[in-house]
Amino acid sequence: MSPFRVAKKLWPRRRQIILASGSPRRKELLELTGLKFVVEPPDINESMNDKETPKEHVERLAQAKAASIAKEHPDAIILACDTCVILNGRIVFGKPENKKDAKEMLEQLAGKEHTVASAVAIIWLKKNRQHIVTVETKVRMKQLEDWEIQWYLASGEPLDKAGAYAIQGRGSIFIEGIIGSYTNVVGLPLMESVLLLRSFGIKL
Repeated sequence: MSPFRVAKKLWPRRRQIILASGSPRRKELLELTGLKFVVEPPDINESMNDKETPKEHVERLAQAKAASIAKEHPDAIILACDTCVILNGRIVFGKPENKKDAKEMLEQLAGKEHTVASAVAIIWLKKNRQHIVTVETKVRMKQLEDWEIQWYLASGEPLDKAGAYAIQGRGSIFIEGIIGSYTNVVGLPLMESVLLLRSFGIKL
């Protein structure tokens, strides 16, 4: 066997990984793995279906995000994620539309325990493979005074965050504790994402 053939066998062509997300937080989290990937934000309708549960909602959107990018890159492994905040098992918060919406979310979450649910979907269209996993984290927010909410809204941080707060940012001062995955609350459950990628042959 020639040296060229040995080298080719030992170093197979690296599979392309695409993160189907426009979230800088998801990009930063996936970068922690050291994996090489490219980012391609999906363009899908993220409105909620009244008949679906929160779990069904995030799973549907994560799969739709991945599928929309997979159509253009059938040979690549596409990873997508969707996150929502659940209160009392029924109220679902995505990203607030404006400051008024963010204020209402924070007022409802204050002093209560809520759940952050994320679905991670991976699609490899060429091999006709796809898989999805859902992760839930319990988060307890302290009681908030009106001036605290106004201070936080003035920072601008709540406006592009599910549930109107960032646990990795200024919003961390409102969080009494969590049970479960911290990276899930930030926006991408990292351990579960890495395990999914491993099941597709991607190793760190």
